Amino acid sequence: MHQPNWQALPDDEFRVRVDEATSAGGWVVCGGYHQVRESVIWPRADTVVWLDPPKRTIMRRVIWRTFRRVITREELWNGNREGFKTLLPWRGEESMVWWAWTTFESRRTTYSRAMADPRWEHLGFVHLRSPAEARAWAAGAQPSGEGL
Repeated sequence: MHQPNWQALPDDEFRVRVDEATSAGGWVVCGGYHQVRESVIWPRADTVVWLDPPKRTIMRRVIWRTFRRVITREELWNGNREGFKTLLPWRGEESMVWWAWTTFESRRTTYSRAMADPRWEHLGFVHLRSPAEARAWAAGAQPSGEGL
């Protein structure tokens, strides 16, 4: 999605790239991109793993991870690095902190509704609400559709 200088690919081009990457089996995709989640990814997927820890856990991790990346100047992809403004909630969409805070409830609603939506009955939803549940599920390597 993000090209050099944080430039987003146009939605049509992003769809094409995700379509190509998921055309064969054996892939894992971050499902957060609404541009492709329901049009490309979920129709081909067999399992959705929903990591859904409490908001306080997410915020603590986002703030710490972003702070570390700002300090270390860690390259993420395509030469992109998070700058100090990504920590500042008043920077709006430029801020990872703001994004995590303001999208938390809508993401939770999206996944809750999807679990009950007949369009996605072929998917095994694994809803993990804590780091301990996620570790237990990963350690057990449970087959598709089984979860805690």
